[in-house]
Amino acid sequence: MILAFSLFFVTLVFVIWQPKGLQIGTTAVIGAIAALLLGVVDFDDVITVTDIVWDATLAFIGIIILSMVLDEIGFFEWAAIKMAKLSGGSGNKMFVYILLLGAIVAAFFANDGAALILTPILLAKMKYLKMKPLSIFAFLMAGGFIGDSASNPLVISNLTNIVTAGYFDIGFVEYAKHMFLPNLLSILASIAVLWVYFRKDIPLKVDVELLPEASSVIKNQTMFKLSWFFLALLMVGYFIGDHFHLPVSFFALGGALVFLAIANHYKAVKPIMTIKAAPWQVVWFSIGLYIVVYGLKNAGLTDVVASWIEALSHQGEAIAIIGTGFLSAVISSVMNNMPTIMIMDIAIDKVGYVGNESLVYANILGSNLGPKMTPIGSLATLLWLHVLAQKGVKIGWGEYMKVGLVITPPVLFVALLGLI
Repeated sequence: MILAFSLFFVTLVFVIWQPKGLQIGTTAVIGAIAALLLGVVDFDDVITVTDIVWDATLAFIGIIILSMVLDEIGFFEWAAIKMAKLSGGSGNKMFVYILLLGAIVAAFFANDGAALILTPILLAKMKYLKMKPLSIFAFLMAGGFIGDSASNPLVISNLTNIVTAGYFDIGFVEYAKHMFLPNLLSILASIAVLWVYFRKDIPLKVDVELLPEASSVIKNQTMFKLSWFFLALLMVGYFIGDHFHLPVSFFALGGALVFLAIANHYKAVKPIMTIKAAPWQVVWFSIGLYIVVYGLKNAGLTDVVASWIEALSHQGEAIAIIGTGFLSAVISSVMNNMPTIMIMDIAIDKVGYVGNESLVYANILGSNLGPKMTPIGSLATLLWLHVLAQKGVKIGWGEYMKVGLVITPPVLFVALLGLI
């Protein structure tokens, strides 16, 4: 147990620290190799882990490639300007509309897509609108929060969703039905809590006339029009895939590559550059870190967590759901939600999936929302902080946690009520 925890801790420290540009995937793979050499895991474990995460990681890559192509077209910038102008110059309305946009992007393009694509667009527009630093901070923090808190409604909305749906063989439609109400409550609670927290920093009036016309940022009109049709077709594909029990990556990655080919035909993108720019390190990060985490399972951590979940389940459904959600949230905030989702999935499986289906969804909510309490809680937050740092905006850990620790628990509690 000590060896497994030490290896995990060192790997996670290097993932967060990234000394001399050491990428997260490289660090995770080194950690996985060390786990093999030290006997924390064996080759059978590697095969087991790969079987669990391959669909999730390939689907994630597909979603990000699709997001990058849409970004090249000007799709997200158009949407951001539309939402801003829809506010009519009201700062409060703009705050709410930007959160709604973030929720939509997170639902269909994953929380990481929202962090990578939407954050720099929002930052640029807020500077264009000549907002004060405190107002920019409020909008950025809120945008970063909603990316995770609204990443629950579909299997494709978060890497953790795909991993869990694959682990428990949950279909696309079945998942969406269970998570519709919790996600709706999460969005409403997020907007309310964020507005109350930042209300003094939100400007009463914003001169939206400073923004360009939304149509002017579209770089390829043909692809822009086609994208609406293609996205609708892709959603239909997910439902068809669910009916025939096809892997979600078949449509997520396959659809992204088809869309990339269409964009290349209309000279909207350079496909080689887009594929190169895709976050392939996430593939190695997912597999590598999960192998390291599997060492914790071998050391008995999942048995301990399973005993906690079983104890909660004896206290009644409501306490079991809320307790499991917050257990997942706390673990995620300390050791990142990527390893947490696997540990909790295995632990819930040990307790027994049949009859405990709600605990699976509570785990997802906890793993998606709980990480917002700390900067290291999720890959999306790490990407979000990295994107902001590249743009010259540095948010310290203390500054981040002062917000995250206050706003996350009430939103998570309200979201979990949707499962009861």
